[in-house]
Amino acid sequence: MRRSEQGAPSSCNDRAVSTHESRHPAAVHSHAHGHGPAAPVSRHLRQVIAAVLIPFAAAVAVGLVVLWPGGAPPHKPSGVGFDQPTEQARVVKVAEVNCADVHAEQQPPSPTGQPPTGGETKGKPCQQATIKVTTGENAGRTFQAVVTPDALRHYTTGQEVVVAYSPKAPKDLQYAVSDVDRTVPMWVLAALFACAVVIVGRLRGVLALVALAASFVVLTLFILPAILQGSNPLVVAVVGGSAIMLIALYLCHGLTARTSVAVLGTLASLLLIGLLGSVFINWALLTGNTDDTTGLVHGLYPDIEIRGLLLAGIIIGSLGVLDDVTVTQTAAVWELKEADPSAGWRKLYGAAMRIGRDHIASVVNTLVLAYAGAALPLLLLFSIAQSSVGTVATSEVVAEEVIRTLVGSIGLVAAVPLTTLLAALVVSADRKGPGTPGGDGGPGVVRQSGADSGVVVGAGKPTGGTESRTSRHGGRGRRRKR
Repeated sequence: MRRSEQGAPSSCNDRAVSTHESRHPAAVHSHAHGHGPAAPVSRHLRQVIAAVLIPFAAAVAVGLVVLWPGGAPPHKPSGVGFDQPTEQARVVKVAEVNCADVHAEQQPPSPTGQPPTGGETKGKPCQQATIKVTTGENAGRTFQAVVTPDALRHYTTGQEVVVAYSPKAPKDLQYAVSDVDRTVPMWVLAALFACAVVIVGRLRGVLALVALAASFVVLTLFILPAILQGSNPLVVAVVGGSAIMLIALYLCHGLTARTSVAVLGTLASLLLIGLLGSVFINWALLTGNTDDTTGLVHGLYPDIEIRGLLLAGIIIGSLGVLDDVTVTQTAAVWELKEADPSAGWRKLYGAAMRIGRDHIASVVNTLVLAYAGAALPLLLLFSIAQSSVGTVATSEVVAEEVIRTLVGSIGLVAAVPLTTLLAALVVSADRKGPGTPGGDGGPGVVRQSGADSGVVVGAGKPTGGTESRTSRHGGRGRRRKR
């Protein structure tokens, strides 16, 4: 009798579990937490997320249709700066000549107004390059370009260059070298980049390249022409940026609830960036017209709102980093839930925020250094200026970059807790882990499904003086008092 009392519970429980496992293999699979992706959220939550994102996506599509420019507006080139027709050309001959013979001895004054030193280049010969135009209506025409010894760019025979054409200038001065042809190295670098992404990312890398191409299409076919057509730059940036966000995130990460949470976090952060940017651009009285390129655009297209163009640049510039932050935080929450299915949303939020704080530190530093690197020549000029740090920092050309950096950084910082909280709430809703009340597979949980009604899952000892046995007839579990 003692042997029966000691052995029966274990034997009966084992047989109960075996019966349950044989009839419900899905329940057994649910215990293997580390061998697959996290279980999807409930249908109700997916419907709630869809109720938010589908109208948003529809609004973006309507915005694209309404604001679609149909191409850049036609205009006649002014011949100033970048607004010049260009052609391809080739250097066919390079010869050394006396600078005095070609009237190239006089060096231009430096930007600071100080006379050039010229000590290192005095007495050195100049270069006279013969350049042949290879495209356009004047293909085959040649002209000379003189390069002084102190010039940063020198030519070699056979080198491909880009020349600017000024039809109203005298015939001998209609063409001038504006740049060198960098087509080959740029395409080689792009191919290396694509190969690296595909080799490491595989299918996900291919989808990322497709998303990158789609983003470039939206930028060149919608955002830029729409702004040139006179549409509000802020509205165009919001619509175009939202379209890029939806295409890139869903194409790269799939049409899942996890991706939708990242989309919601990105959208909320973009709205915050737009609001802060608008407030501080107006408060700081920034005009957005701080360089020759912006002035040229405003001169050619007076209807463009330059201040709105500045705000649009802040939103588009922050979009790429925002995607990285929101996707990473959402993935972290999902993986933490997979590692510990019993964790509640508070525990998930705390663990994911520890990851997010490290992410914040690195991303903000990256954004600041990116802007500093782009404005490095400007920073060098201000470092030698006879002005205080406060005067330099509050000048419009520097204040514009400071506001751009800080507004974008605030949006990135806010995206971490916002997206993490949203992801923790979504991944925890309607999904209870083992060991929790009502959870799937907890010890002592009685199944009420079909023929297995009353089967106790688990190997715990019976309580209340009862034990679970499996009947030999029909496989139905029954309880018998001792």
